[in-house]
Amino acid sequence: MQLGPFKLPNPVFVAPMAGVTDRPFRQLCKRLGAGYAVSEMAASNPRLWHSVKTARRIDHAGEIEPRAVQIAGADPAMMAEAARFNVERGAQVIDINMGCPAKKVCNLQAGSALMADETLALRIIESVARAVSVPVTVKMRTGPDLRSRNAPRLARAAADAGAAMIAVHGRSRACRYQGEAEYHTIAEVKASVAVPVVANGDIDSPEKARAVLAQTGADAVMIGRAAQGRPWLFREIAHYLATGERLPPPQPAEIRAVLRAHLLDHYAFHGEVAGVRTARKHVGWYLGARAGAHEFLARFYEINDAQAQLDSIDTLFAHAPANDAGAWGRQAA
Repeated sequence: MQLGPFKLPNPVFVAPMAGVTDRPFRQLCKRLGAGYAVSEMAASNPRLWHSVKTARRIDHAGEIEPRAVQIAGADPAMMAEAARFNVERGAQVIDINMGCPAKKVCNLQAGSALMADETLALRIIESVARAVSVPVTVKMRTGPDLRSRNAPRLARAAADAGAAMIAVHGRSRACRYQGEAEYHTIAEVKASVAVPVVANGDIDSPEKARAVLAQTGADAVMIGRAAQGRPWLFREIAHYLATGERLPPPQPAEIRAVLRAHLLDHYAFHGEVAGVRTARKHVGWYLGARAGAHEFLARFYEINDAQAQLDSIDTLFAHAPANDAGAWGRQAA
């Protein structure tokens, strides 16, 4: 599909996730088959632009194009300035966060709280679209709550205001991440707009991706939590959508190589102290479905040295059968 000047290689995207989709993770997912990835959300408040957290979130050095940055906020002028700031620093797509249900975001009337204030939401989209020459996209939910699924109406207005693509998570703000995602509202959004629509929510296998595309008519799928610890899911879905055939699952030797490369990039990006601490969640996701994972991870979480973390992983994989295609990753395929 086409997004502005960019022809995306396939319709399997990485969902923006705070604390997860940093540059090392986005790069890994793109190398393993993702057609597109959006950064974790960056603050629109200029007082935070030069903080360590925000500086890392907008660091795109060497990233596979297109470089997409998600911004969050509730002030149209501030969001426009944040868009300009990020484009000047290499962003090639600006994504507006209207989907995050976190209280600390919604309490500022940002994220999915914007779905309850359509006038403000559209002022933000219009301001951002006027401020930059790159494509502006929107990530939203189905509505504020189950009784107010206003995504189709808001999506039409967003496209008229300049949105080049709309991603919809199949839950309301009130649902947060509880229950099952529903897709009929995404289908209504797709029928309402001419711009590309991306379906998000509970897509955790190639078969589920194909079923959601068929049910919604969406142009692409966006994968979030299911890819944590299972980044090869993108190539599996992309291959299945293109051929109808399942790829064989990765073997332990490849999983070890993927995990090691991810951790080395992670340490280099975050620094050893922060990198060792934040690597723990990724390793937990990679290994959490394995038999005996609880005992291994309990020991691993006590390690405070990068090389010692790598050594412990090498020891674990040294005892894994070479042809083991069992459950690896946070969620088994």
